[in-house]
Amino acid sequence: MAIWDRLLFSFSRQVDREPKRFEIPALTETSNTDESISLAHILEQFEDCIDVFHRNIPSIQVDIVYIPHMIDHTQFSREVMDPLSNVQTEDLSPILEQSQFEQSDDPKKIVIGILSGQVAIFHNEKVYLFFVYGPESRSVQQSETETVITGPHDAFTETAGTNLSLVRRRVKSSHLKVIKLEVGEVTKTVIFVLYIKGIANMDLVDEFVQRIRGIEIDAVYDGNMFSQYIDDYPYSLFPQFLITERPDTAVSKLVGGRILAIVDGSPAVVSAPTAFFDFFSSADDYYQRWSIGTATRMLRFIAFVITITFTAVYVSVTTYHYEMIPEALILTLRESRSKVPFPPVIEAMLMEITIELLREAGARLPTKIGQTIGIVGGIVIGQAAVQAGLTSNILIIAVASSAISSFVIPSYVMSASIRLIRFGLILLAGIWGNFGLMAGIGFIVIHLCGLTSLGTSYLSPFAPTKWADWKDVFIRSPFSMLTARPSQVKTTNSKKNKMRK
Repeated sequence: MAIWDRLLFSFSRQVDREPKRFEIPALTETSNTDESISLAHILEQFEDCIDVFHRNIPSIQVDIVYIPHMIDHTQFSREVMDPLSNVQTEDLSPILEQSQFEQSDDPKKIVIGILSGQVAIFHNEKVYLFFVYGPESRSVQQSETETVITGPHDAFTETAGTNLSLVRRRVKSSHLKVIKLEVGEVTKTVIFVLYIKGIANMDLVDEFVQRIRGIEIDAVYDGNMFSQYIDDYPYSLFPQFLITERPDTAVSKLVGGRILAIVDGSPAVVSAPTAFFDFFSSADDYYQRWSIGTATRMLRFIAFVITITFTAVYVSVTTYHYEMIPEALILTLRESRSKVPFPPVIEAMLMEITIELLREAGARLPTKIGQTIGIVGGIVIGQAAVQAGLTSNILIIAVASSAISSFVIPSYVMSASIRLIRFGLILLAGIWGNFGLMAGIGFIVIHLCGLTSLGTSYLSPFAPTKWADWKDVFIRSPFSMLTARPSQVKTTNSKKNKMRK
């Protein structure tokens, strides 16, 4: 290692103060703090990485290693380069002994620090880390997946620090606790767990943290991906954790006794535990009058019933149960289906698949083109299919109503799960009629009753029944009546509202 040091020293005598690029590694893991932390060893870790810079200041025998696109260049110039470039060797030690310069003798910590936006300063066989993290990031904008008419319009971003500030801005309390964890053997993704001490159930917090620490995976990129690793039932179609991009929604969950997980690099924040009915609640419900919020929420549950059953009922009735069709409508239906060569179940599946193709195309294409494809494609294909005798007018109405109803559900993840359920119910209705449809619905209810979220009931407050919580399920009662936190969170501090009625 002494030979390496002499070679590097002779090389540094020939270089000026311009940054030198070193090409870098597969990062070798090391936890031995006695291992050499010379400049050569650290640069060896970053072999073949052209985005890692090595800057040398020969006059004071200082070497600086950093990643340019991970740092704030203004802060780097002001607090690191300017002081070090205008100092004599004898005056260097007092600068490096300041609190913002953190001395480290752990090679692994130094490498991780450089990768995390810190500057490593080498001087006299000592290494100092200086935090100047400041990469380019997206500004706070409005959420595109959780739009509201009234209320705040800011949304989480891909930067965990920004997301924490959005939460702290709303919760000015020292009882808001933050735990920092890492997930991913390769990506080392940082996850912040947030809860309010004195409100959150610490058993649930411990369980949540334990599940995160138990994740063994190479990489985690997003909150939606992360939530699937801690699910109670990973093979279920239903999401067991609520995902939100709205700070106000996240804070309402915190105050309600729930736990948040902020994944660095993702705008999706995970809330736990979650009940099935939480996916039908929107921030708009609380920003409008209670009567309007109640009507809107009930409309969502009606939309849920329509989207999973409307097309299936059409298939069941037209295949097996003509006696259920009103006499005034049966002639119209017979005329509409007289030219259709397919049985109702095939006809319905073709149209549902076509709708899903249009939906997916509209989502993947640029916004303006996607809207055009969705509107024009739906009208043209539907009209052409009827004229060609491939489907009936009434089925077009049923499929369109089901598709529109699915958009009423605030949670995109839940909406996608419900769309898949619709296909299963259509097949059951085509095989066994109303019996198959009811059997499918019964299976869904039984499955929901068996699900849990972080060990708590997924169908709370229905199973087990907690009558006090019903005031914020199908209806949104006035705030004077919403005095307690949900029983699902198992908090000892259940009182949240002391308003006079």
